[in-house]
Order: sequence, then structure tokens, then C-alpha cells
Amino acid sequence: MSFQEQLLHIIENMVWLSETYFTGTNFIKSEKITPKTKTEIINELEIAFNRVSAIVKTISLDDLTTEVNFFTGPKSKLQILNLLQDHVTHHRGQLIVYLNLNNIKPPKYSGW
Repeated sequence: MSFQEQLLHIIENMVWLSETYFTGTNFIKSEKITPKTKTEIINELEIAFNRVSAIVKTISLDDLTTEVNFFTGPKSKLQILNLLQDHVTHHRGQLIVYLNLNNIKPPKYSGW
């Protein structure tokens, strides 16, 4: 995947996992996005992270033990949440390698 495709994949996966496994049945799912410019992609990333954060904040600790049907088999919502985080981390790592291979210094990691 290109650098842009990696970012779009991160957005789509985060939105899919959070909206599919952490919202009610009446939830209106986001539409597929097609940002073209760097600014549009950054904006969509911010929207996606904020949306996922808002969705996850509504989940009670007890609900994290609830099992859901996932395409690889039953998973707890906590496992889905961990998958979401691991998936972002995986592709972030790929993006850093991409930058390094192109002699671009990656931004410093800022955690919490």
C-alpha cells in the first residue's frame, strides 16, 4: 500500500471496528471517505480518532466482557478494542519504515 493507502486503511478499520462492535443497532454508520489531499487525510484521521474515542467512552467496563461475533470467531469487546489499537500500531510502524526508507525523519512519538 502507498503511504496514503495506509492512512486510509487505518481510518476505515478504526471506524469499522468501533461502529460495528461498540454501538447500538440504530447507529448510523459513517460513509466511506475519499480524501485526496494531505490536509483532507489529516482531517479525516482526526475525525476518526475522535469518533472512536467518543464511542469507546460510552462502553462500560462490564460491557468489555461481552462476546461478539467476529469473522475469525467469537471475541470479547475488549479483544476487539485491543485489535483496533494493535492494528493502528502495526500500520503506524509501516508508515515509519516508509518514511525512513525515503530519508524523511518521522515525527517523535507522543504518547499520553
